[in-house]
Amino acid sequence: MARQIQIDKLLETVVRESISDLHITVGQPPVVRKGGHMVRLETKSLDKEDTTGLMKSITPERNQQELQERGGTDFGFAFGDKARFRVSVFKQRGMIGMVLRRIPNEFLTFEQLGLPPVVRELIQRPRGLFLVTGPTGSGKTTSLASMINWMNNNLDHHIITMEDPIEYYHEHKKSTINQREIGVDCISFPDALRGALRQDPDVILVGEMRDLETIEAAITAAETGHVVFGTLHTTGAQGTVDRIIDVFPTNQQEQIRTQLANGIIGILSQALLPRKPKGLVAAYEMLVVTSAISNLIREGKTFRINSSIQTGRKFGMILLDDSLFNLWRNGLCEEKDCITKSNNPGELRARIERAKKGMFDDDADEDDDEFDD
Repeated sequence: MARQIQIDKLLETVVRESISDLHITVGQPPVVRKGGHMVRLETKSLDKEDTTGLMKSITPERNQQELQERGGTDFGFAFGDKARFRVSVFKQRGMIGMVLRRIPNEFLTFEQLGLPPVVRELIQRPRGLFLVTGPTGSGKTTSLASMINWMNNNLDHHIITMEDPIEYYHEHKKSTINQREIGVDCISFPDALRGALRQDPDVILVGEMRDLETIEAAITAAETGHVVFGTLHTTGAQGTVDRIIDVFPTNQQEQIRTQLANGIIGILSQALLPRKPKGLVAAYEMLVVTSAISNLIREGKTFRINSSIQTGRKFGMILLDDSLFNLWRNGLCEEKDCITKSNNPGELRARIERAKKGMFDDDADEDDDEFDD
């Protein structure tokens, strides 16, 4: 029984101290990620028996089997009513390792997350593909949960989510929400997506668009009169469009360009940074697909998207590097953290140096840059 108490104690600490991740591996004490930094807990170093015991105390039978067969497994786990965790169990050097990510119980508002205000307008469109992108751990799931929660409170929709695993739990409010877990409720993302079209949805959330079949099904669903949310591990709007098109064989790329140009309504790309003095804050890039941007996608001129974002401020657009610059300028983040997350670190560093000397690039200067293509 002692072992069970141990995982409970660890999870109590995680919840109490607002920790984002708990790392368990052989040869050191449990480690937590707090405010972006990895911190060792002051307990004993874990051995092979400890990590196996901790794993067995929370891992469902089905996942223990998958761990044996495939060397890794993921699942969602509820810690009473205090928090939910997304758990990833894996083998390393033939022993068990685990990472538990805390999923907060409460939904954050758009204001708390600092989401670009235009998001609220975009998600009320009758149809279209809305992508949320960024590296692992950049808060994509939290942003999407916030959007789904806002719709649930304000719109009478049927919302179907496909997740691997389910992270935030939604209750039916103004909307009806059905959440399907890959591997438990359905076989795969493409399979669930095809099924969803027969279930009278208004909104479909595809947890991960990781292969050609899923991307194709998501674009088709967006074209046929549904709002489709999807996530990709890409950085920046321009890179996201290129990545989607590159997944397809050359002879299909022309057609996908046209479909994407017609179907996509927006791309939110995000990065998470340590906030001063503590906590985390997100930087956002927002692409709103206007008819001009739709044409760039159709004509394969994606290299011009960034300059269009820069001149598209009146539509609610912003570049990631402008968002990072603002976080630095407003004293929310350290210069080095902003530069680390930047798409053009050299340019951002130079811009911060100019700003320190009192030379701010005003809007006119920035708009002139657009014609350097």
